[in-house]
Amino acid sequence: MSFLSQIRGKPWLPDDKNQHPAPSTKALGVADEKVGLWVFLAVVGSLFLIFSNAYVERREYDDWRALPELGLLWFNTAMLILSSITLQWTRILENRERIKIGLLSGGFFACAFLIGQLCAWQQFADMGYLASTNPASSFFYLITGVHGLHVLGGLVALLRTCLKTWGGFALNQVQLSVSLCSVYWHFLLLVWLVFFGLMFFS
Repeated sequence: MSFLSQIRGKPWLPDDKNQHPAPSTKALGVADEKVGLWVFLAVVGSLFLIFSNAYVERREYDDWRALPELGLLWFNTAMLILSSITLQWTRILENRERIKIGLLSGGFFACAFLIGQLCAWQQFADMGYLASTNPASSFFYLITGVHGLHVLGGLVALLRTCLKTWGGFALNQVQLSVSLCSVYWHFLLLVWLVFFGLMFFS
């Protein structure tokens, strides 16, 4: 290399001859997408943990009025459990057509859960339990609202997985996406069961 080319060179920019790719977690046998998901779940889990701690501490005050047990919430819980089980079953499939059925079924149960949550909001509102009625109802709307948004985000990811499945992507790519969706759904189910238990069994 000539002296002039050395002066004009930009060593801070990668070139085709000397390019060092960023280290990947795949070298450790773990897909980058899985690592990203677990980091995301750690952040979201911390958020819900803060909500749960605040819920437990706030209900010790005299102005706390617990919400009545609503039968519809049991139905919603069953829908989320079925959605999680269905995606777990889909996760181990190796047949594309069965994967399609599993994804559609899991998405159906998740949509049923969200619709049921909206109906539960309406029933509590009709009973006079509004967000401003007392701290218990405020926490209910806050936590179920944030949880519902995360379920909605999961449905977007599930839709992208469906597009991969119907779009002819390689089966291993489809299975990875299904695996990520199932892990996320198990997390959402765990969060909901914890909050459901705090509301009615603690």
